[in-house]
Amino acid sequence: MIPDFKFSDLASGGSLFATRPMLFDYIKSREDLSSRAADLFARLSSGEVKAHVGQRVALRDAAAAHRDLASRRTIGATVLLP
Repeated sequence: MIPDFKFSDLASGGSLFATRPMLFDYIKSREDLSSRAADLFARLSSGEVKAHVGQRVALRDAAAAHRDLASRRTIGATVLLP
């Protein structure tokens, strides 16, 4: 969220716009989801895409990790470890 943001503020910058895409606007079926996930993981494996892992948390501390995520105290991915 951007504090005090008003759509009218965009007019002063020219042809600017704001959008709020939703996952289901882009992935409509289970097959689409599986295909895109496979593509993403292939790119991660090849190093073409890099994921920022901000924190690694023991699985037994998953509840605390969830609280941190919900309160926006994390940066990047949170990975749960066995």
